[in-house]
Amino acid sequence: MLKIFLLLFAILFCFSFGSAQTKQKKVILPPGSNASGNWSPGILVDGTLYVSGMGGEDAAGKIPSDFGAEVKQSLDNIGVILKEASMAPADVVSAQVYLTDKTLFDRMNAVYTSYFKVPRPTRTTVVVAKLVGDGHIEITVTARK
Repeated sequence: MLKIFLLLFAILFCFSFGSAQTKQKKVILPPGSNASGNWSPGILVDGTLYVSGMGGEDAAGKIPSDFGAEVKQSLDNIGVILKEASMAPADVVSAQVYLTDKTLFDRMNAVYTSYFKVPRPTRTTVVVAKLVGDGHIEITVTARK
């Protein structure tokens, strides 16, 4: 009888734990955007925010001609998602930066270090052959309060 009770308890625990995990997953959308079936700008799970890669396009889809402005726009796009999740750049713990040209690193770093203050998040920077679209940078972050 005890074995049956423990088995039933284990099954109930697994079902309740699984549904609790699902209920805590929240899509974070910038104001005025619509949910897309292909991707989510941000996902908040148990206090951790995962932000999709953000390029330097403005709300109209235009990429600035100046690379520094493109980096700033990419970070501003991330900032909007952070704000929607009641977070700030100081809550970012990890960043991944994708550049299309290694000679852009110092220019990216100048803007990046003005956005993220000490202690800065961990970071991986990768040079890629091409990004989807015409941009030169894409940044993704993970944040935690």
